[in-house]
Amino acid sequence: MARLDEREAQARAAGGEERLAAQRRAGKLTARERVEALLDAGSFVELGMFAEHQCRDFGMGEKKFPGDGVIAGHGAIAGRSVYAYAEDATVLGGSTGRIHGTKIHNVLRQAREHGVPVIGLHDSGGARIQEGMDNVYGMTGVFRENVLNSGAVPQIVGVMGTCAGGAAYSAALADFIVQVDKSSQLFVTGPAMVEEVHGEKVGAEALGGASAHATRSGVTHLVARDDRHCLALIRQLLDYLPQSYRERPVKRTSGDAADRLVPELLEIVPADAQGTYDMKAVVRAIADRREFFEIQEGFARNLVIGFVRLDGQSVGIVANNPAVAGGFLDLDAADKAARFARACDAFNIPIVTLVDAPGFLPGVAQEHAGLIRHGAKMLHAWVEASVPKVSCVLRKMYGGAIPAMGVHEIGFDRVFAWPTAEMQMVPAVPAVKILCKREIEAARDPQAVLERKVAEYRELYLTPYHSAALLVVDAVIRPQDTRKHLISTLRLLENKARPRRKRSNPPL
Repeated sequence: MARLDEREAQARAAGGEERLAAQRRAGKLTARERVEALLDAGSFVELGMFAEHQCRDFGMGEKKFPGDGVIAGHGAIAGRSVYAYAEDATVLGGSTGRIHGTKIHNVLRQAREHGVPVIGLHDSGGARIQEGMDNVYGMTGVFRENVLNSGAVPQIVGVMGTCAGGAAYSAALADFIVQVDKSSQLFVTGPAMVEEVHGEKVGAEALGGASAHATRSGVTHLVARDDRHCLALIRQLLDYLPQSYRERPVKRTSGDAADRLVPELLEIVPADAQGTYDMKAVVRAIADRREFFEIQEGFARNLVIGFVRLDGQSVGIVANNPAVAGGFLDLDAADKAARFARACDAFNIPIVTLVDAPGFLPGVAQEHAGLIRHGAKMLHAWVEASVPKVSCVLRKMYGGAIPAMGVHEIGFDRVFAWPTAEMQMVPAVPAVKILCKREIEAARDPQAVLERKVAEYRELYLTPYHSAALLVVDAVIRPQDTRKHLISTLRLLENKARPRRKRSNPPL
């Protein structure tokens, strides 16, 4: 027993008290403290505590640490079983070698085999170059397990320090990334390599900090203030997800009446199609307890995604945001929606779209950046998703937004529209200019004729009743009834058949 106590103490000492103290002075938790804060008290069972690298070169024979720089095992979050691992930057910089990597992909594999989520807390300088090609086994095996887990069990990564080189790809292969602001960096090649190749000087924060990835690259889904906030966000996010693809997320009793009316929607959304508003206010108004867990808040802000509960059920929201770029869809918004839709579908989470979009953003820059390819991802995701899908058109639904935001023909189960909805392939003015071109040009007062024709076109083709007459819309509903209609429909669709196939080929 004394021998075991001694070995355990060595493992818990990590890289030594001096390095642990430096980590705390930097405002960070240690790897072991992170695991303890993430999991329910007393639930953690550590695996591979005494694993060590076997490298003898470059003085590594004298640099052995029990655990080899990563803490791994299983425990519980809110009573639910999970696997977790945390890289320890105090041990050889958290660098990844054969044994370090093997511990991680063992945890990933067991999570899949046992049907439970897996959480990785990354804090590593990258590959341990002293081990040479042994790194191929360690790191590449992690990638393989990440991919095999994709769509099978939820994978969440917390980037809590440096996450460089191959480790960055492991993070990107997860379902969701939470990154700590100003104390973590995520990149494939660091500042030194950028300067070496391009002669460009850039700091680690500017290159791969949370702000860069949350607002520009779209890699990071959630930004945390500090380590504890990061771990709290992971726990909160997991509550919306199931244990595996075989299950549904746990329903939570909210005390919020399913038939609650939402009269404030009449004030939030201007009847004038040109008036702006914050779509997030709409989402919060219809959600249980007005709670909205937004994902990728700073990226492609013209589209809003995230989780709510409706009558206790976890639901994914995809909504246009007219307050940003008029709600136009663009290539980043398409990527954002498609990725989220696929995540919801993988884990049996119904999807609701709230529509107010004039279409896809026109322009040379968008077209040359691949708008067609990126927009197609969105269509592919909707058709392939077999979870319940409900669309509600608040105001504008023009052109490419029609299939991109959800109609029956793209696989949606129910389509609602408010009385303020305008649904058509082309808005009134450009449509009339095409359809009535000769009549307008021949008129004594072309402007008067244009205005009259536009009014006629609006009355004939832009009201939701035209779409309802064609069964494009199932029901025109009062805004204040939106919540209860969504809930009753999702209840109906709860046992919707979900056909399976081997795989599809999305336009990546």
